Amino acid sequence: MSKELWRRGGTELAAMVADGAISAREVTDAHLDRIDEVNGWLNAVVMVDAEGARAAADTVDRARATGEAVGPLAGVPFTVKDGLDLAGHPTTYGIPAFADNVPLVDDPTIGRLRAAGAIPIAKTNQPEMAMRLATDNPLFGLTRNPWHPDRTPSGSSGGEASAIASGMAPMGVGTDLGGSVRNPAYACGIASTKASLGRLPVHGTSPRAGEALLGRQLMAVAGPMARTVRDLEAMLRTTVGRHSRDPRTVDVPFDGADFARRVAVPTALPGGPVHPDALEAVRRTADALAADGWEVIDALPPEMERCYLLWGHLLGEDFPITLAGLDGVMSEEGAHLMRSSIDFWPTGDIAPQVVHAERLRLAREWALFFDLHPVLVLPTWYRPPFSHHDDLSRDPVAVRALYDAVFTPITPANLLGLPATQVPVGCNADGVPLGVQLLADRHREDRTLAAAAIVEAAYPPITPIDPIKN
Repeated sequence: MSKELWRRGGTELAAMVADGAISAREVTDAHLDRIDEVNGWLNAVVMVDAEGARAAADTVDRARATGEAVGPLAGVPFTVKDGLDLAGHPTTYGIPAFADNVPLVDDPTIGRLRAAGAIPIAKTNQPEMAMRLATDNPLFGLTRNPWHPDRTPSGSSGGEASAIASGMAPMGVGTDLGGSVRNPAYACGIASTKASLGRLPVHGTSPRAGEALLGRQLMAVAGPMARTVRDLEAMLRTTVGRHSRDPRTVDVPFDGADFARRVAVPTALPGGPVHPDALEAVRRTADALAADGWEVIDALPPEMERCYLLWGHLLGEDFPITLAGLDGVMSEEGAHLMRSSIDFWPTGDIAPQVVHAERLRLAREWALFFDLHPVLVLPTWYRPPFSHHDDLSRDPVAVRALYDAVFTPITPANLLGLPATQVPVGCNADGVPLGVQLLADRHREDRTLAAAAIVEAAYPPITPIDPIKN
């Protein structure tokens, strides 16, 4: 049985450990073996803490044997994106200059998962400073997509998605400033939730200049990544809430008021073209919800392209400061997105006070939209996952077309602080995963997860898979 433990979900494993059907040590060893088996090809994991994971598993097993209370995720392995702090292990951001940056304290979300009994087993790859749509860096190299090795696992939490999709861990934690948990979840065929602003605490050892960046303050959040919606919910329930190290966080009940089972599914999407795969994913989602009794309405949320533009300008104001602070540290490839963004959204092109006034106006308009349509379905991307280095094209027209196809549907949730859950809906004829995102009003992750669970029931999880090599 232990050979198949890597195929099971996190909450399933937690129940088996709690019942004594398996030991936490068996679960841990099975996932360490799986890392040994597949990571050499995928390069998703960049640090394995086998000794620490086994010690934590033994602690869980001793506690259970003596009748002590164990947490709701006791014995469940999880992975950690390199840009999040795991005490005693480097947080490198994929940059050689930070290879010895060893934090003494866990990121708050990681600490809360540990307190729930979950076991950090490894750290995973990301692009330099999490600033590319593909996962590659000069310190650890390229991460592959387990579905198609010539396509990117995306980024910036690309190592997380590749590892979870291939069975190295049932769950993990990433971050999302511009789709960074949703992009790779989509590309690798797993589930993820970008949490509302203020839901999950994030604070670590990144250069303090990062805390001065207004776009990051307003839009960067953490989010769980897993193969099932049930696991996303379990992770969120153990990690949400106020933490003094992140003053943006608030205590809000996880379960909100009842809501009408009504979903907006726009058919005329702005900022296209929209690939047929994206439209098919939306169609499958709408059919699944309608079959469950949801009212499906063709309604477009307010000014999606305006949201994307303002997101770009918030970061366009921040990126010159970021580049100056990392001069001589980041590679040209790592800085490509930032340099392109500065060109696309120049500093001062829209006055900062206009950006913030517009952000507030749009937040109000979207809140009113969600009063009428409690859940919104959008394509995760308007296009399929791309080849590994397409995002580094020196053709600004090609780069802008790529950004538009990714960021038009992705960025409203970041700009407005909304929850968004990516869920796979099968594959296309070529075996490429399809996915959608479900959005709701701020702090209503319960809505996105409820809808995602219905969609998942119609289109069951397509991972874990054995990596395809060609």
